[in-house]
Amino acid sequence: MSRHAVILAAALTALALVSAAHAQAPERAGEPALERLTFEEAVNRAMTENPNVGEASQAILKAQALLDDAGSVFLPFAYGNVATTLLDEARGFDENIVQPRTQTAFSLTVSYAVFDAVRWARRRHAEDDVITARAAARETRQHIAVVAAQAFLAVIAAEQQSAIAVRNRETAQALEDYARARLEAGQGSRLNHVRAVQQRATADSLVQIAELAVHGAQEALGVAVFAPGRVGASGEPYLPPAVAPKDDAWLEERPDVQRSTAELRARDRIVDDSWKSWAPTATASFSPRYVTPAGLFEPSKTWRAVLQLDIPLFDGSLGATKAARIADRETARLRLDGLRAEARSELRQASEAVRRNEAIVTSTREAAQAAIDALQISEIAYREGATTNVEVVQAQQAARNGEIGAVVAENRLRQVRLDLLVALGQFP
Repeated sequence: MSRHAVILAAALTALALVSAAHAQAPERAGEPALERLTFEEAVNRAMTENPNVGEASQAILKAQALLDDAGSVFLPFAYGNVATTLLDEARGFDENIVQPRTQTAFSLTVSYAVFDAVRWARRRHAEDDVITARAAARETRQHIAVVAAQAFLAVIAAEQQSAIAVRNRETAQALEDYARARLEAGQGSRLNHVRAVQQRATADSLVQIAELAVHGAQEALGVAVFAPGRVGASGEPYLPPAVAPKDDAWLEERPDVQRSTAELRARDRIVDDSWKSWAPTATASFSPRYVTPAGLFEPSKTWRAVLQLDIPLFDGSLGATKAARIADRETARLRLDGLRAEARSELRQASEAVRRNEAIVTSTREAAQAAIDALQISEIAYREGATTNVEVVQAQQAARNGEIGAVVAENRLRQVRLDLLVALGQFP
């Protein structure tokens, strides 16, 4: 081994030891240890801790409460009444008291809707609202899960690019030390040393930029999982391969399609029930009554039973109300048709993107490896004096760009695989 090679190897070994020491040290003095989550942990925590999920759950509870209220039409209605009457003096004739001066009456009324088509229909509408609220909650959960997943993938990409920048800086530092040693030994040139210093300084700035990107991505992940601080990524995400189906059955697995379908079904039922506004309403009631003291013409114990039938004869607002309901239904139908068309387009695009990006990843990995091999050859040639460090600097830049390109392509492949799962309604 030549003397130049020994100097370069010693410099690289020293830098490796320093980098290992920095990797084992805390991230920053006084800063708590960074929490790291796996892909599954991040997605699950986001769907559990995010306030929007709680709001969706409350919407379901509210819809259920309204359903219970609408269901009260099938229960009897009962209320009691106590009334005390005080007159200036008793009423009567021929020493017979018709109305005592003080009289207390106790009564109880129980009524039941024997036939009330409108209120019965409202209960069915309330059931549809519960189904719609649940579908909306599933859509909210999916949206939150996708945001967390994308934030996790962004952290992985930023951390990988930061690692590349650190390795590039270590290589640049080693070449700077080598150029300085040769210059001090009277065997190198001032130009080579200045070029090496410039390359190392550029690598330092790229490390700072990469670390800032990591910090921002971790902050975004922390917000997505509703953590008190920034959160790092642990391990590779598992995104199972998905195959595009041959029919449209997958559409019903999408939460947004489920919600829109539930809305259309609810609107359609409201239109179908419009005729019930013209149906008569029958109510039966029973009222026992006790009065003390009794009057001459009023016994102390009485009761009354009533069967009441209300028949609507004319209501000028019903026609306009039905027309508005039909417009709402057709709007929901058009919205669902547009959503289905958009979902099919998303599936086609995601499937094509997965296929293309798989090929892109293969090509960029091959290019990155070739650039790394070229860098190694350039370093050997430079140590042997066959080239200047200009070729080494160019090879360093090409290797760095190749590695970053491979990382970006791999992250893009993860993203499109996630998009395909979302398009099929298979995530989370």
